[in-house]
Amino acid sequence: MFTFLIFSNGVVAKEVGVSTVEVFHDGKNIVNPAPETEQWRALKESLFPGKDVRTNAIDLIEISAPFRAADAAVVPITISSKIDQSRESYIRKLYLLIDRNPTPVAAIFTLSSEAGRADISTRVRLEEYTYVRAVAELNDGSLHMSYKYVRASGGCSAPAGKDQELALARLGRMKLRTEATPMLGKPSKAQVMISHPNFSGMQKDQLTQLYVPARFVRQIDVMQGDNLLLSAKLDFAVSENPNIRFFFVPKGENDNLKATAIDSTDKKFEKSLAVIASQPTAKNNF
Repeated sequence: MFTFLIFSNGVVAKEVGVSTVEVFHDGKNIVNPAPETEQWRALKESLFPGKDVRTNAIDLIEISAPFRAADAAVVPITISSKIDQSRESYIRKLYLLIDRNPTPVAAIFTLSSEAGRADISTRVRLEEYTYVRAVAELNDGSLHMSYKYVRASGGCSAPAGKDQELALARLGRMKLRTEATPMLGKPSKAQVMISHPNFSGMQKDQLTQLYVPARFVRQIDVMQGDNLLLSAKLDFAVSENPNIRFFFVPKGENDNLKATAIDSTDKKFEKSLAVIASQPTAKNNF
């Protein structure tokens, strides 16, 4: 018996055995490794020992990634939640895992129940063709996973930017902004960006041919007033100049967001934003 999986990007997959998955993309049949990889089994035992992880949980969580990445050093990833964040039921953690990267735990996002939505977007490096996974941990402790197989390689060892001096001169410059006009009491999208080369330790200086020492953003915290809205523990798998899109719910006409980033040398960077939110437009019932 075959199992068919239909993803939001139009890719149709057919499970054909324990070791391969046949994928139909642009009218072509392509065989992927089966998602139950050796790397995933080791990750599951390390991160979630003794726990069940529900697979293909696209009714609750979905990960979007390109079928074939244009640039392995800058692969866009979006994790979309199918439930709203509420005190009764919410996603408290999102694990972004990359099976075949040198360090497969790319990011762990801790989320507030007051964020409105648990959607996260960022960009990552991929060193080999690999499964990229999102595991959602709910407040009841249950675990739910979605995954994509992405064709890209060499992203972690891709040469560092040509002008390292300029990159270091701009180190730590941050932007914190909202997208569109935030509405009071409604989930609103925001973005935090930081200028940082995020050296992986696997890249060579193009002039000296020596390896550039690793230095990357290891944590980003976003506060909404006195409450922790988002905490992201990051690895060098996150692309140069890290940026994260996330949601928050404006609570007052003059709300405040504050982002703090810390890199692997413990250098700290901060940025604040006064959020000017609008009242939702009332609908006329005529």
